[in-house]
Amino acid sequence: MSWHESLGRIEDLEDAPLDARLVAEFERSASDTSARPIRFSTPTFKDYASTELKGCSKNSFPSFSITAAACGLNCDHCRAEILKPMIPATSPLMLDQKVRHLVATQDLQGFLLSGGSNRRNEIPYERYYPVVERLKRDFPYMKIAIHTALTDEAGARAMEAAGVDTAMMDVIGADETIRDVYHLDRPVEDFEATLAALCATSMEVSPHIVIGLHYGRILGETNALDIVSRHRVTALVLVVVMPFYAKPGLYAVPEATDVGRIFGEARRRLPDRQVLLGCARPPGMHKRVVDAYAVMAGLDGIAFPADGAVAVANAIGRPYHQEHACCSIKIGAAPRASAASTCAA
Repeated sequence: MSWHESLGRIEDLEDAPLDARLVAEFERSASDTSARPIRFSTPTFKDYASTELKGCSKNSFPSFSITAAACGLNCDHCRAEILKPMIPATSPLMLDQKVRHLVATQDLQGFLLSGGSNRRNEIPYERYYPVVERLKRDFPYMKIAIHTALTDEAGARAMEAAGVDTAMMDVIGADETIRDVYHLDRPVEDFEATLAALCATSMEVSPHIVIGLHYGRILGETNALDIVSRHRVTALVLVVVMPFYAKPGLYAVPEATDVGRIFGEARRRLPDRQVLLGCARPPGMHKRVVDAYAVMAGLDGIAFPADGAVAVANAIGRPYHQEHACCSIKIGAAPRASAASTCAA
């Protein structure tokens, strides 16, 4: 039975507009991808449940924003909405107190440090590094990730010295997108320079590419993949632009088939590195189709998987496991065949 026929038997994908030619392409590459275990990440910064997996009631891997909901760029695709679910930590003392409280009450295993950018797409983390250093000293098991925005060699070394485990940044492949969407007067080369500076440290580096960032069009994604492939990143995180954050009518929803093709291209370009599908992508049937493509393309992880994703993994024989952490950072047990982790009460 072909993959396309097998998918037709999955209830959660009933009437899903899967592209038969793309599914066949993924099946032809199965010898390179189907044995790769896939990690279904369910980080605790929002409630989650699907027909196949459950979330975790403990806040074991939250996200903190040092600017609360404020951002100087106010990019067209986001308008700072992505910051709103994060826990405000607008002073180093506030971050320290909130993290220690969650360690004591919620079995905190790590956290993401983020915030809104200034007009040069920089985030002023410097005064928080002593807190990060103390937290790593007191809780050496804790995993700390950071959204770096744009930085330089000195900034990257300061993150490393503080004890940051994982550095994340957006890689944009088109100057037009930086100018029009980000309202930012900096070239593509500045994004690659930041990536190079991060990769020169001992931190794990997980750049992000936003598919459809240019108002739903595919523009610059291939160049962004070129940039990432030139550097020894730990993982690449792909996300899909979500039009409901933008002004009405400004964004189109990228075609799911186009998104799937980028998944396949990323897998081919980075065969020896983790390629992950991150939190952001349009909901509904679009998400179910995109997540099915991610499983078939051989991506190594999916954050907040849609209904049907586990069934697709089972149908094509991919082992999987679940972690209650950001997709870019690993905590917990190693993968095992067709099993999901549980969250202790």
